[in-house]
Amino acid sequence: MSYAGDHKDALTPAQLSVAEPRDFFKLLKPRVMTLVVLTALAGLLIAPGKMHPVIACVSLLAIAIGAGASGALNMWYDADIDALMTRTSTRPVPAGIIGADEALSFGLILSTFSVLVLGLAANWVAAGLLAFTIFFYAVIYTMWLKRSTPQNIVIGGAAGALPPVVAYAAATGSTAIEPWVLFAIIFIWTPPHFWALALVKTAEYERAGVPMMPNAKGEARTRIEILVYSILLAPIGVLPWLMGFASVVYGAAAIIGGLAMIYYSVRVLRVTEGEAAHKASMSLFGISILYLFALFGILVLEKLIAPFIG
Repeated sequence: MSYAGDHKDALTPAQLSVAEPRDFFKLLKPRVMTLVVLTALAGLLIAPGKMHPVIACVSLLAIAIGAGASGALNMWYDADIDALMTRTSTRPVPAGIIGADEALSFGLILSTFSVLVLGLAANWVAAGLLAFTIFFYAVIYTMWLKRSTPQNIVIGGAAGALPPVVAYAAATGSTAIEPWVLFAIIFIWTPPHFWALALVKTAEYERAGVPMMPNAKGEARTRIEILVYSILLAPIGVLPWLMGFASVVYGAAAIIGGLAMIYYSVRVLRVTEGEAAHKASMSLFGISILYLFALFGILVLEKLIAPFIG
């Protein structure tokens, strides 16, 4: 099977749209946007100095809209393969609720809007980083990497890891080591998170012609790489505490969470047959979500309450 596959316009836009506002909202991948807002807020709060609350809120909104625009462009381009997978077949474009041209226009308009708003409200360094993030996800990852290499998630994960850097730049007009540490946490977290799900959806990715690690390189290698990335993640997750921009509470959570990621990755490596293997993979998938939300949630919370506790 060829994995490169040309993009097909199998789904033509409907002559009369039957979409409702909630359908366009689904194009934004709201669950992903939630994580983007959380990680961007962390980047904003670790920045030195104080940002005007209104500008901060507008900046976060622009970053969230930019992430949503990336999701819309992703759903537009991937409509052909989304239609072949159970997990994605009900998305608005493959389901025929929103036409392909509508999704493309929606994504492009929101992309332009988000970059301009961030540039005008904060600064053009942050706006440039947001534009690069959208381009990287929509073009480099979606249009190129996803269909051409099993390293798609590894390299493409950079787009999902950039919101803290963009937000920090919005607050300061520059970047520093701290937001790049947050970038590293998300970047290294991405492969074990997505490959855990890919182990369960291997047949669907194979049918859709997407070279995810399990169907392209084999499940055995995928399980080993999941463990390797989880082992790398554990010490990187602790760095905000060791570097002094997170508390000991964060540090304890990072240590416990890192050990949990390793433990569940070992289970995925050892349990390889039948329903038990699927349960082990989905357990890791769930724990990985909890891990990232816990770390960034604690970091955000302690930065928000710090002024009140001296």
